[in-house]
Amino acid sequence: MLGGSPRTHLPHLPQLAGRGALVTGASSGIGRAVALRLARAGAFVIATGRDEEVLARMVKEADEVGLTIHHQAADITDPADRGCLVDMVRDQPTDLKILVHSAGAYHRGAIADAPLTDLDEQLDINVRAPYVLTQMLIPDLVRTGGDVVFINSTQGLSAGAGVGQYAAAKHALRAIADSLRAEVSAAGVRVCTVFPGRTATPMQQKIFQAEGRAWNADLLIAPDDIADVVTGAVALPDRASITEIVIRPTHGPGPVDSFVARPQTG
Repeated sequence: MLGGSPRTHLPHLPQLAGRGALVTGASSGIGRAVALRLARAGAFVIATGRDEEVLARMVKEADEVGLTIHHQAADITDPADRGCLVDMVRDQPTDLKILVHSAGAYHRGAIADAPLTDLDEQLDINVRAPYVLTQMLIPDLVRTGGDVVFINSTQGLSAGAGVGQYAAAKHALRAIADSLRAEVSAAGVRVCTVFPGRTATPMQQKIFQAEGRAWNADLLIAPDDIADVVTGAVALPDRASITEIVIRPTHGPGPVDSFVARPQTG
């Protein structure tokens, strides 16, 4: 099931028709919603994620409702996979115009005892991978006057207890976006960072379970909400640029959630 409410199934947007778009982390959650929304708008979408089977299933479901999405399974932390993905993007009949970074990793833990392997993974997926992939595709985006969208987190704005590693990675991602914007805006490339609060994704549901919270998706942002925001931002005329967007649940957890560090026993 593709999911989404009728309200979010917005019409084809002529200004996005045929624009090449690459969406990372498109297997589920926000990335999946963005890929589908851009396809509905008429973009030429390439969806990437680690799970070939899940991607192929999404493409099939999209086709059943008249949407075309192309896909390439890739681990964007792997240099060989990144290279193959970039080659695939450049081999398409439409030049890349939109790059959306939605792939991400999350681990929760107090700085006193959070494993360094968790830190390494989050820096690799949340910082290094989008940095390198963007670096590889800058020539393409400059040529088309494209858009780069980073799906960040409200933890990239302010950090609470228990999320030091994740927030550090997201703060770094914001810095990358800010520097990139300063470097490429004169060439006509727009850079937007989206800072979503708690969003009803499979990953967020696991986080709620780990925290012992009751899960109520209706109180959270829907992935389609973020997909609509992203699509609206890239559909703006070239003369206008949205640089940052913060979106939070109207009725839900606050911007910084509490976390109590407990001493380990045994």
